[in-house]
Amino acid sequence: MSTTPIGDHALLSDRHSAALVDRAGSVEWLSFPRFDSPSVFGRLLGADAGHWSIRPSGDASCTRRYVDRTLVLETTFTTGSGRLVVTDALATGPGNGGHRLGVDVPHLLVRRVACTAGEVDVEISYAPRPEYGLIVPLLGEVPGGVTARGGAEWLVLSTPVPLTLAAGNGRGAFVMREGDVRHLALHRSTLEQTPARVWSQDELAAALDATVEAWRSWSDLHQAYDGPWADLVHHSGRVLQGLSFQPSGAIVAAATTSLPEGVGGERNWDYRYSWVRDASFTMEALWVAACPDEADDFFAFMTTAAASGVGVGQSLQIMFGIGGEHDLTERELPHLAGWRDSRPVRVGNGAWSQQQIDVYGELLGAAHLLADQLDTIDDDTKRFLIACADTAAQRWVEKDQGI
Repeated sequence: MSTTPIGDHALLSDRHSAALVDRAGSVEWLSFPRFDSPSVFGRLLGADAGHWSIRPSGDASCTRRYVDRTLVLETTFTTGSGRLVVTDALATGPGNGGHRLGVDVPHLLVRRVACTAGEVDVEISYAPRPEYGLIVPLLGEVPGGVTARGGAEWLVLSTPVPLTLAAGNGRGAFVMREGDVRHLALHRSTLEQTPARVWSQDELAAALDATVEAWRSWSDLHQAYDGPWADLVHHSGRVLQGLSFQPSGAIVAAATTSLPEGVGGERNWDYRYSWVRDASFTMEALWVAACPDEADDFFAFMTTAAASGVGVGQSLQIMFGIGGEHDLTERELPHLAGWRDSRPVRVGNGAWSQQQIDVYGELLGAAHLLADQLDTIDDDTKRFLIACADTAAQRWVEKDQGI
């Protein structure tokens, strides 16, 4: 059970999946290869559900920031003997500048460890636990890394530091001195894909640097807002972009499942799906942040996902899977205690079958606001928006479960 405050977790994204890193340098949540995939690291929701930490061995103070105009995290640990900087990113793919951010990502979590002053004793704790912690994989040594076998996933940890392996855990300790830099990474594939592999230090350095440049190129193209609180508006825009699923244009409501509305309560829902209402508000927010170019992708997703559900006698489904899935049947994971013992932990979301009439208005409101960016939409999308308006005009008086 995690007791770390939710606000102490920083978000990483490659626009396919997400990771959360706490102030102690531990990856407490990672879902590969999609936002809604089972977690590889899930200690956020259960003590034995997996983590990967890199941190000084003794006491240390910590400061954090995102590298300028990116979602690349930089954590600085200061000890009595030196200073250690850990830089974390979910790597973007080759040629991922500008509008291509998130295309063909390698499903690679990269961690750069650099000693920038003095000398620091560093410790590594690696415990992959696929399928929300149900699987304790078999770990094996290979040159330059550690493999993890178990279930449907093939995981390879690239590490220049030897780890001691036992009972599905890897542990290591080493000393870094001023000027030392090392790269570690977790690469993921499935049994039917090209297998994950060990990456060289030069490859990982290049992948991390390219990820920084990819996010900066996206920010430079999209973030022209120059009003009050510009830094916060721009950062919020990057977070919203980080919560979008590049292959489909869907926007998830959150990167996680089952974080409670109140500690110890039962209102613990899986928000790794695309709500019509939330995503419409997100599109409006991206417009305010001068990021309008994703509008076509989002409305193309909505048209495809909802095409069969709008019209006379039919309701617009209020939410969809990020690949356009309709059936989001909910189930509980009883082996997980939940954040601060807030049970139950749920995957899926039973709200998918609710009727909420207000979603027509939110979707059409976003389309109206973004009309200047939607002048090239195809005929199918136009017919979909017209059908939404006609259905809303007919059904707005019906009782529902909406706002």
